[in-house]
Amino acid sequence: MSQTANTFDTFAAKGIRESLSNVIYNISPEETPFMSNIGRENVKNTYFEWQTDSLAAASTTNAQVEGDDVSSFDSTSATTRVGNYTQISNKTVLISGTLEAVDKAGRRSELAYQLAKRSAEIKRDMESTMLTNQAASAGSAGVSTALRKTGSLLAFLKTNTDKGTGGADPVYTSSPNATRTDATAANLRTFTEAILKTVIQKVWASGGSPKLLMVGPVNKARVSEFAGIAEIRREVTGNRQATIIGAADVYVSDFGSVSVVPNRFQRERDAFVLDPEYASVAFLRPFQTVELAKTGDAEKRLITVEYGLKVNTEAAHGLAADLTTT
Repeated sequence: MSQTANTFDTFAAKGIRESLSNVIYNISPEETPFMSNIGRENVKNTYFEWQTDSLAAASTTNAQVEGDDVSSFDSTSATTRVGNYTQISNKTVLISGTLEAVDKAGRRSELAYQLAKRSAEIKRDMESTMLTNQAASAGSAGVSTALRKTGSLLAFLKTNTDKGTGGADPVYTSSPNATRTDATAANLRTFTEAILKTVIQKVWASGGSPKLLMVGPVNKARVSEFAGIAEIRREVTGNRQATIIGAADVYVSDFGSVSVVPNRFQRERDAFVLDPEYASVAFLRPFQTVELAKTGDAEKRLITVEYGLKVNTEAAHGLAADLTTT
C-alpha cells in the first residue's frame, strides 16, 4: 500500500505534544533485610563498647556433704569488653535554581526527589558495609586513605562457623579489627542442608536461638531444595486458578524454625544464621539533611549518617562460609 499524495502526517507536522508518563519507574531494590530485622540504638562516642559474659560450664560433680563448712570459694571471672567504631557515610545533592523552577514530569521538586534517592542509596551502602568483610579501624585525622570504619558482621563471627578448606575465622580480642580469610575459588562448596544443620547446631549449643537464615539469591534457591523446608500448601476453592509455591520461607530444624530471607546486598558466598535480638545498628548521628552554604544559583545539600554495627555477642550467630556463587 502507498500513501495518497499530499497526506499531511506526523512526520511533517509541527507542535505535536510529547507523550511523557508522569511516573518515574525505578526497580533498584531498596530492601535492607539485615538492618530491618536487627535493633537500633544510640551511642555517644566514635568508639562504643559493651560487655559480654557467660556462665560456668555445667557440672555433674556438684554434690556436697551435709552440714559441710565452706573453706574455699569459686573463682570469679570478669566480663569481657567488646567495642566497634562508627563510620560516616554521606551523599550530596546539587540542583540548579532553574531546574528546580521548571515544570518537570514525574516529580514536582527535583531537590526533594534527589534527596529521597540519595537517602535510599545510603541505606543500601550501610547494609552492604555491615555484611561485607571489613575490619574495624580507628582511622587517622585528615587521612583519606585511613578512614574510620565499622567492623562488619563477618569480622565479628568466629565461633559458630563452617568454612571451606583454606578459610579462617578472624582473630581478635576486644574489637573486630581483622577480616576473615576467604577460601580460594577452588575450595568453594555447594551449600547443603548438612552445612546448614552444622551451623544451626553450633549456634544452639553456644546458647543462641537461631531465627533467621540470610542468603544471597543463588543460595536462596538452593535452600528451597532442602528436605527440612516446611511444606506449604494453599487450598484452592471454586474455579480459582491454583498457585504454585516454589520458594522456601521457613526451614524447620532440630532446634527450631528458621525464616529464610534473601539479601541482595550480602556476598553470595556467605550464609548467615542469625538471632536478630543480639545485633543492632548503633547511631552516633542519625540520618540528617544539612543545607550547605549557598554560593551561587544552586541548592546544595548534604545527607549524612554516622553509625556502627553492634553485635551483642557473636556466639548468638553463625556463618556458613565459602559457598559457591553460581
